Amino acid sequence: MITFYPGPSKVYDQVGQYLQEAFESGVISANHRSSAFMQMLEDTIRNLKTKLNVPADYEVYFVSSATECWEIIAECLISDASLHIYNGAFGKKWMEYTQKLTGAARSFSFETNEELVLNAAKMPSVNEIICVTHNETSNGTALTSECLNTLCAQFDNIIAVDATSSMAGVELPWLSADVWYGSVQKCFGLPAGMGVMIVSPKAVERAIAIGNRSHYNSLLFIRDNFLKFQTPYTPNTLGIYLMNRVMQQVEPIHVVDALTTARELDWYSLLPKNGYHLLVENEAVRSKTVIAVKDTKERISVIKKAASQEGIVLGNGYGKDKETSFRIANFPAITDMEIQTLKDFLVSFASK
Repeated sequence: MITFYPGPSKVYDQVGQYLQEAFESGVISANHRSSAFMQMLEDTIRNLKTKLNVPADYEVYFVSSATECWEIIAECLISDASLHIYNGAFGKKWMEYTQKLTGAARSFSFETNEELVLNAAKMPSVNEIICVTHNETSNGTALTSECLNTLCAQFDNIIAVDATSSMAGVELPWLSADVWYGSVQKCFGLPAGMGVMIVSPKAVERAIAIGNRSHYNSLLFIRDNFLKFQTPYTPNTLGIYLMNRVMQQVEPIHVVDALTTARELDWYSLLPKNGYHLLVENEAVRSKTVIAVKDTKERISVIKKAASQEGIVLGNGYGKDKETSFRIANFPAITDMEIQTLKDFLVSFASK
């Protein structure tokens, strides 16, 4: 089956080879305090920062998932409160989870086709962390770099960004935020089971000021270990190895972004021309990496079933759009041939 599910999604074809290499190297059996592991972790972080053009003074940590990052942020970076800005299910889930932990999460929601404009009643207080979703996987929307740059220029607050379905697929304006996080089963083209957290010096200063070391995944505890190229607990060694190999393989992010953008433009042109209705009608807020198509519940069901019979997995809708939409992953690991197969299917289906 060719999968276009937006996570877990297709892994790079070379991952099978890398799995065998990992086994033969013996590193996946190495102690995570050993020199072999420490060298691998150092190489992986260096290669990731190089290929994704992460600022030199931002730190990279590997954790279990993007969801774990919600907890780390809530426990180690929120001193007073947090303002969660979202227009979809995953941004809302982040807010709800933080509210359970801190009791001090405020929300500012906006509609799928709206551009983000904060109103006066929802301006963040001085120490409030601003939490935004760069790419909303549930509905195929995204914040522009200009929007994030504006937030950064307007407020001196810590800004945390969920980039789960965009990190490693598009260029990110790193300096516009202090915490970036994502999972590897989307644009990284890797098997699920690991998250990436990238933090600025400003975020580190906040964590030190709060000083929370009472959790196994305390940001400070993680940082203490990563500065020595170790981990605070037994890590996903295989995931780190595969990350390193994929980061060695892929092109620099500006090249990947150009490919993602070209493919995105093709999708947003082809779908309406063949009678498909885009969930996100406002071009200014469309995602480059997750394309959402809407229709009646019955029609969506028929399209997905027909695709499955042709060996193609389309992503289900999510949240309120679960039954009236399907999603197409536009991730780098998906090949041109696979994309053409889906295009041919959709064009053929539309003509019936």
